[in-house]
Amino acid sequence: MSEPMDAADSDNAAADPWIDAFLEDLVHVRSASEHTSRNYSQALNEFVAWHQQTYQKTADWKSLDRDLFRGYLRFLGRENYSRSSTQVRFSALRTFYKFLIRKGQVEKMPIRNITLPKKERHLPQFLTPNQISALLQAPARAWEIKKKKSKRPPSPEAYLRDTAVLETLYSCGLRISELCGLTVGDVFFDDQVVRVEGKGKKERLTPIGLPALESISVYWDAINHPKFPDQPVFYANVDDKLGLYPRLIQTRLKTYLIMAELDPNLTPHKLRHSFATHLLNAGADLRSVQELLGHAHLVTTQIYTHLSTDRLKRVYDESHPRA
Repeated sequence: MSEPMDAADSDNAAADPWIDAFLEDLVHVRSASEHTSRNYSQALNEFVAWHQQTYQKTADWKSLDRDLFRGYLRFLGRENYSRSSTQVRFSALRTFYKFLIRKGQVEKMPIRNITLPKKERHLPQFLTPNQISALLQAPARAWEIKKKKSKRPPSPEAYLRDTAVLETLYSCGLRISELCGLTVGDVFFDDQVVRVEGKGKKERLTPIGLPALESISVYWDAINHPKFPDQPVFYANVDDKLGLYPRLIQTRLKTYLIMAELDPNLTPHKLRHSFATHLLNAGADLRSVQELLGHAHLVTTQIYTHLSTDRLKRVYDESHPRA
């Protein structure tokens, strides 16, 4: 949701108590992510501002009809909003109206059967196995370089942590928020699984490879980790016992991408894409990959099959005598 609204400033929209109640419900009842909550808040307040400027009155959710929302859709088109941004805005409105129906404030959904522009389909970026290997080795290389340049022996703790973080992200296909939420009690060394709290606070068990477990053990030994069940697996600051947070991972990753001669703009989520793509390329079935990723719907996972299909086509073209 990056495009600004030229015709209306959402920051100047009058506060709407039902929007406030909906956002509270979204966070505390539905356990929506901060990203979703922020986007929905922006979308709804932008709509309220547009309605106020267009009709010179506050939006009455009970009286708004389909033609009005079709007009809003046309407005977004004239302002050259992307299809993705338009989809997000109407998703917010649709979810908000479901909330109003549950609360008995409205009887029906006025945006039902409105045809939206189809969302652009972007294939996820992923790293090759060799690129992943180079990236996983980058923290150790960075520490060796720092040792050579330092007069005093530097502490390896941050680099050991970063190795363990990258290994775990790739080994388990975790979202960055899921990794930051891991506690000691979530890691089962004997069973080689980790317990993950995904979107909507849904828990799942996912396998974790021996290299990732070994890197966690080495990191824990280096920092004398107390290993209490409620302690974070990874610390941002060992002295203060502060858990790792997404921004720090993103910053550290950029350094290692440069060291591995990879695109520094790649995000931690690309390790998740790589995890899924490599599994499918090695013959894993789509349903299993769905469960490992914690996707609620199979259609979300199916985008990775396009990557595997492209690989099969290349193999066919290069190998079949009558391709």
